[in-house]
Amino acid sequence: MKLFLVLGGLNAFIGVALGAFGAHGLKSRVAPEMLTVWQTGVQYHLIHALALVLIGILCHLMPEALLFRVSGWAFLSGILLFSGSLYLMVLTGTRQLGMITPLGGLAFLLGWLLLVLAAWRYPGV
Repeated sequence: MKLFLVLGGLNAFIGVALGAFGAHGLKSRVAPEMLTVWQTGVQYHLIHALALVLIGILCHLMPEALLFRVSGWAFLSGILLFSGSLYLMVLTGTRQLGMITPLGGLAFLLGWLLLVLAAWRYPGV
């Protein structure tokens, strides 16, 4: 599926841009601990952007493997929930947004577990 390659590439682009924004635009505007929160969001964002690219390649090689696609949607959900909640928390100062972050972490875990299950299940891997 080209979709996951596109989503992975776009998310990598956004992750790099947000990393640069954090390093240059936020450095003098937020407390050091909030800058660390931002950097954590960027780190997980970029790792899972690459995971989306991997899913795109696997979906292209094995279009019948539904678990890879579900894994990709879990990774995308994790980026939105985990990294997105951290970005919003830093930008707004609303620490209650941190309650959403673990849901994104669970989505990341689910994505990796589904990837493992798909690799185990499909002999073409």
